[in-house]
Parts: sequence; structure tokens; C-alpha cells
Amino acid sequence: MPFRGTLAVASGRLTRGQLRGPRFVRLFPDVYVPADVEITPRVRALAAFLLVERCGGVVAGYSAAELLGASCGPWHAPAEVLVPGHVRARAGLLVRRGTAAGPDVTTAAGCLATSARRTARDLARRLDLREAVVAVDALAHRHRFDPAGIVAGPAADRVARVVALADRLAESPMETRLRLALHFGGLPAPQAQYRLVDRDGVVARFDLAYPAERLTVEYDGEDHEDALDRRRDIRAGRLGWYTARFTKHEIRQETALVAAVRDLLHHRRNRDATAAGS
Repeated sequence: MPFRGTLAVASGRLTRGQLRGPRFVRLFPDVYVPADVEITPRVRALAAFLLVERCGGVVAGYSAAELLGASCGPWHAPAEVLVPGHVRARAGLLVRRGTAAGPDVTTAAGCLATSARRTARDLARRLDLREAVVAVDALAHRHRFDPAGIVAGPAADRVARVVALADRLAESPMETRLRLALHFGGLPAPQAQYRLVDRDGVVARFDLAYPAERLTVEYDGEDHEDALDRRRDIRAGRLGWYTARFTKHEIRQETALVAAVRDLLHHRRNRDATAAGS
């Protein structure tokens, strides 16, 4: 956990010499972390709050999303804070002037942060369209709110464009990016979190699916279980479904991804038409 150096010295836990030595890293003025701690987005967010807590600041933007359990920003994004007065921006810290009160502020990980809805609205206003949709999806899914409710205030038209593409069923940022790649590639909209059911119950729940073509499109993250996925694919295959799986790297190769799914849709439609005519 980040800590204030002056408090650690005043309490007798550390000396000034120890604080300046190799055991600790200074993230912001008077805010330190042990040198063996990995500097993650969460650690940066916690450290940023210690910096601005006394001047009425709150954690905002990607940092707020991180503390709210809806991680959606770049790994090396600077910590972001919202402050009513002047706080100097510095390396690793993005400072925005403003306030959050009432329903716009909440407590997350022991810090004051912009609420999930306020954070979603702020990010939707200023991120590029795709990354804004990713952020809104993550926050709406984690905190179970309807994205349509954030269309208000400044830049409402821009937020409305983001909301029109949002889907709170998405369970990860890469799943959203996969869905958006298909959308911007001109393919029909798939159903998110589609449940395949047979007479014995639920066979599988797919990231994205084209039920008419019995085609599922899945994101394979680093934590997916190969054996479990294979068993599920076999069960779905027995019901006539085909599963196309894509990694993070493949999703970023958007042209090839869209072409592959387009070909699969075409093949599945022709296959069904041939079967119907025979």
C-alpha cells in the first residue's frame, strides 16, 4: 500500500534516511511505496488519492474505474484525479479541475472516487469512440446500471453515440473490442452472452453468438481453461454449433478477424441452405 512519508517518520516507523534509501520508491510528493511492490494502475490510483485527499480531491477517470473493480484502461495510464483547486500535474499524474458530490462520488478501496456512472460519463465524453465504449461496458457491467442513464450534461450527443454502441452484458474489455471489430467491419450484430440450452439444461454461455447460423465467436483470454473450453465446444458441436476462438493478438488484427468471421457466416448459411434443400 502507498503511504505518506511524513506520517511514517512522525510515527517512528521509519527514519528520513530509510525513506530516502533503496527500500522505498517515491511516487508523488510525500507518497511512497516499498521498492518491491509492482506499480500497477491500482497502486498508482491509491497513491494519487493520498496526494490530493487533503485538498478535497477524488480519484477519477481510469483510476476510479480501477478502484471500482472495472479495470479498462492502459496498464501505464497515469493516475487521474479531480480536484477543486490547483494541484500541479506531474509525471504519472493527470489532474483535472472540478468537483464531484452527492451521487457523483463514492468510496472505493478506502478512497473517495467518482461514482461508476459519473466515471462512465466522464470517460465517454473524452475518450475515442471505441475506448469509450469499452469503459462504459466495463463500468455498466460491474455496477449493473443502464448506460442510457449517463446521457446528460455537457457533450450529451457524444455520450449518446457511445451509449448506442454499449452493451453491459460484455464481461471484459477484450470482449467489447471483439464485438466492436465485428460492428465496424460491417458484420451483423451478434448476441452477447448467449445461452445455449438443450433438454438437459444449459450447454454453454457464449461471449458472442449468431444463433441463426449456429456460430459462436469467443475471446480466449490468458486465464481461459483449454480443457473446459474443448469439452464445451464438443457439446455445442454435437448440437450443430461451430466455435471460432480469437486471442488478444488476433482481435487486434481487425481486417483478418472480420474476414474470418464473414467467411464463417457465409459458410454456415450455405451449409444450412444446402442441408435444407437436400
